[in-house]
Amino acid sequence: MSVPDWARAHGAPLFDALIRREAADFDVTEDLGFEFSGDGEHDYLFIEKTGQNTEWISRQLARHAAVPARDVGYSGLKDRHAVTRQWFSVPRWNVPDWGALELEGVCLLRQERHHRKLRRGSHKANLFRLVLHGEAPASELLEDRLQRIDAAGVPNYFGEQRFGRNGANVTLADAWSEGRRLPRHKRSLAISTARSYLFNQFLDERVRDESWNRLLPGDVANLDGTGSVFIVDDLDEELQRRCGEMDVHPAGPLWGEGTTLTPTAPGHENWLKALTDARVKAASRSLRLRVGTLKWSIATDRVELSFRLGRGAYATSVLREIAAISQ
Repeated sequence: MSVPDWARAHGAPLFDALIRREAADFDVTEDLGFEFSGDGEHDYLFIEKTGQNTEWISRQLARHAAVPARDVGYSGLKDRHAVTRQWFSVPRWNVPDWGALELEGVCLLRQERHHRKLRRGSHKANLFRLVLHGEAPASELLEDRLQRIDAAGVPNYFGEQRFGRNGANVTLADAWSEGRRLPRHKRSLAISTARSYLFNQFLDERVRDESWNRLLPGDVANLDGTGSVFIVDDLDEELQRRCGEMDVHPAGPLWGEGTTLTPTAPGHENWLKALTDARVKAASRSLRLRVGTLKWSIATDRVELSFRLGRGAYATSVLREIAAISQ
């Protein structure tokens, strides 16, 4: 099943671009955003990896430390076809010698101690350095587009990778909603896919009516950089000003039990019922994504970008507002 080409906020792509021509073209560094205690039963390892996935490294660290794989912690999955740096926590019950760690494509950059295991989704942000290969348009067009993204942000879509190759995860979500029994990890994937798709469809409509970046009466508002939300009962000038300054953002629903808004994706009514029956807790997600510390360098055959995105955001949501991306 193909995934829709969700509406763009800043206009059509300006050029065709290739990313990941080599691993160094997609460079990601994780920012945990908290200080280490300096003691405790967990070693925190800051690891640079190339050509390896996060889960594989987690298993190798567990083997090296002679601990169960479930006790190794990491905050998020990082791309395999990239150069990425992220933190892992490993229990130091057996006092592992991390200096003896040898894994292909892996380099240990830093080691710390902390009193708690690293949990999923606990990092604050990711720093991206990306190279887009392609015949760039006139520099003034690209400069204008990048300046608008810097000032106004982009729609906070879930990235295409959430939906699998050729939309395979959407097909899985359909099967789950129709009652097919799935292994736990595939059931979890089906649920996250359904919620992500419905959110993107909701956001797509807000982009089309140009309300993705402004608050409407009755909206849920999200405080920038946090998970805090509140209902917009009174849309006064102060709240409008804060939204204009990107201190608060309109938020859309992540469907589940208690969601009151009608799904905006025809043909997926089964998903909402299945999410409710599964007692999935409703949540929300900002419709707008702030693109922090955006910098760029433009050449005739490539564009280099660097920027900072909060936890849960996708770099592809930024790139699709600039170019038609192929990998």
